[in-house]
Amino acid sequence: MDEPAENISGGDAAAGRFTEFEPGDGTSRAEAVVDRLGELYWQKAYGGRDAFECLVRTILSQNTSDKASQPAHDALVERYGGEDVDLAESLANAHQDELAETISSAGLYNQKSETLIRIAARVCEEYGGEDGFDEFVRTGDPDEVREALLDMKGVGPKTADCVLLFAGGRDGVFPVDTHVHRIARRLGLAAPDADHEDVREALEAEVPGEKCGFGHTAMIQFGREYCSAREPACLDGPEACPLYDICDRVGVDEVGEDVVDPADAAGD
Repeated sequence: MDEPAENISGGDAAAGRFTEFEPGDGTSRAEAVVDRLGELYWQKAYGGRDAFECLVRTILSQNTSDKASQPAHDALVERYGGEDVDLAESLANAHQDELAETISSAGLYNQKSETLIRIAARVCEEYGGEDGFDEFVRTGDPDEVREALLDMKGVGPKTADCVLLFAGGRDGVFPVDTHVHRIARRLGLAAPDADHEDVREALEAEVPGEKCGFGHTAMIQFGREYCSAREPACLDGPEACPLYDICDRVGVDEVGEDVVDPADAAGD
């Protein structure tokens, strides 16, 4: 099965390697969900992306769609990157108004341009540029790398985890975006009122490390194709959703065809 061509949470078809996962022993329902997704989608391990560019791409994707952020990324690299150019140094010296114009398709361009310039300057100061930062992400202690990323203003948990996964190739990292947050709670893999960090901890505790990266990207694709926020496939009947038999459908009233956030359902 081919991975979709569009950027999924910072990943692309050129990153990582295809692999084959062994099915779990059934003791973890979260792993069973990931195994079932492995029957629907590609099975892939991630890593190998340039860490700073991955960070830039993920910041651009914040609060917007891949369709909007991809052109912004491409325009940024064309204007500020290139062969033998240190992208971090180039962005650290960029004029904010010009950078904002370059990435305008990504939305929140004033805020994102300020964030990119500030982070680029810090990467140059602390790691000597993008090569040193890449080395740190790939070889540093994962907890220390995550802590350092989260210490950068404008970098949240999902962005930090995407860098660890797509650039560092770290096992056991399950980034949680809007899709993963919704689906994990709807399935019953995390508490209905769990926040993003609670969901991440629940999934990373129950899904084997080598399956976490695939689980992240596959769950996003599943959310797009089957388990949307307002119209999950289960409303069309059990046969419409491939995870129906292992889903608690928290917040989904199939009879009344009413769908609410799992946290709201838990308060009833």
